[in-house]
Order: sequence, then C-alpha cells, then structure tokens
Amino acid sequence: MVQRLTYRRRLSYNTKSNKVRVVKTPGGKLVYHYEHKKAASPKCGDCGLALAGIPALRPRKYATLSKRQKTVSRTYGGSRCGHCVRERILRAFLIEEQKIVKKVLKAADAQTKAAEAKPKKDAKKAAKKAAAKKA
Repeated sequence: MVQRLTYRRRLSYNTKSNKVRVVKTPGGKLVYHYEHKKAASPKCGDCGLALAGIPALRPRKYATLSKRQKTVSRTYGGSRCGHCVRERILRAFLIEEQKIVKKVLKAADAQTKAAEAKPKKDAKKAAKKAAAKKA
C-alpha cells in the first residue's frame, strides 16, 4: 500500500504557494519537499522581451544582489532592452533634426516674403510720385 503523506506546514490547500514534491529519504520514508516558485525574467518595458544580462529571480532575492548584477551599464539599463534604447535615441535625434529643419525653412520663408514685400512698397511710392508729377 502507498504511504500517505501530510503537508509539513500549516497551509493545507493545494495553492500556487504550497507546491510540493515527493522525495524518498535515505531511511526509505516518503516526505514532501516544498518547491520554490519559478522566477520570471525581467522584461523590457517597451517591447516585452526578456532583458539580457539580468538574472531571473524572485523579487525578494534582488535585494541581496549588488547593483551591478541588477542592471546593465547603459542608458535605461535594467529597464529597456538595447534595441528599444537605440530606437529611442534615434527618434529623439530625428525629432531634433526636424525642429531645426522647420526653423530653417521658416527663416527662408520669411526672407522670401520680405524680399517680395519691399518691391511692392517701392512700386506704390513710384506710382504716387508719377501721379504727383502728372498732376
């Protein structure tokens, strides 16, 4: 007949935090060994991929690690993956370039408008002088 097993802790329900494995001791007895929950690796906040270079641990275990083991020495290291960081930098650069181009185009537009406006005033003055001479 199979040996009956009982939980070793007070929690008596088969929940996620109470998973057990049957182990045979050297004395031939069967006992429950409690399993730790599997850790999910940290994910990139933008694309959701697992972050390279950072271990997959349970949240409390990160407290015992040193800072260099929890991050990557890069901007957004430990929060965003390298690909997403590259995209962010490129996007920021292109937006700045676009602002500069807009400013340059606006200045060029203003110059052409100013150049067109001056001859109109001169033409009006010339027309008034001509009318004054005729009269």
